[in-house]
Amino acid sequence: MADTSKNSEKSAADGRPPALDVLRRAGAQLAELTGLRAEAVTRLEHTEKGWIVEVEILELARVPDTMSLMASYEITTDPEGTLTGYRRLSRYERGRSDRR
Repeated sequence: MADTSKNSEKSAADGRPPALDVLRRAGAQLAELTGLRAEAVTRLEHTEKGWIVEVEILELARVPDTMSLMASYEITTDPEGTLTGYRRLSRYERGRSDRR
């Protein structure tokens, strides 16, 4: 098993929280605001103003599962990982391979 304490120490040394902490915090804050939980993280980027996290969310479950409605959300945070905004980028059926 990997030693995550080294990653935390390294991130703390450069003044940024560890990326996993940012992901967890952003996901929890989005879930609290929307009632929706992230299924997958598709982007994590550190910027001068904080972090950008893109996640996929199940918005509407349907049968069969391939017809469920998914959405891609962009979450922005401050440097400490506190959510500063979010927006839905797209909405699509889970089974679609060519979403644009």
